Amino acid sequence: MNIDNFKPAIVYTIYIAATPQRVWEALTSADFSRKYFSGFAIEAELRVGGAFIARAPDGSVHISGEVIECDPPRKLTVTWNVNWPGLVEKLGPTLVTYEIEPSGESVKLTMLQSHDRPIDDDILSGGRQGWPAILSSLKSVLETGNPLVIKMEPPKRMLAALKKMGIGTP
Repeated sequence: MNIDNFKPAIVYTIYIAATPQRVWEALTSADFSRKYFSGFAIEAELRVGGAFIARAPDGSVHISGEVIECDPPRKLTVTWNVNWPGLVEKLGPTLVTYEIEPSGESVKLTMLQSHDRPIDDDILSGGRQGWPAILSSLKSVLETGNPLVIKMEPPKRMLAALKKMGIGTP
């Protein structure tokens, strides 16, 4: 996979009162991620070519991928493929990159969701809704010990666009 062909479609930056190591741990630890990611557990083999998985609270694999770049505690790039029938085949792979930079007494965390082809805004609405909630909850857990509980459903426009393309959703 040539990651030079991928262009960011979604970019979020957040500042967190934590160390780079704590942010790295939050992004790569199943026990930690369950706290801020609505019960989803991140399992990552932290080496290039290693597996990257996000398990739903019921233990099923919701997201699968591969570690593309791993520079603890500065940068992690993974393929982030939601396991919905036909999604990757029709939309191509997704890359998610986390860049962790010290910023005074805090950390600047930048998350980039990138694609190797144009993706319709209706489909991107899912990530544009989900990433701020996930990152805000991560920040809350790191700073207060308590996650934000944000109840949301996938955007109707995203689901309609996927259905129109013949992509099944659970």
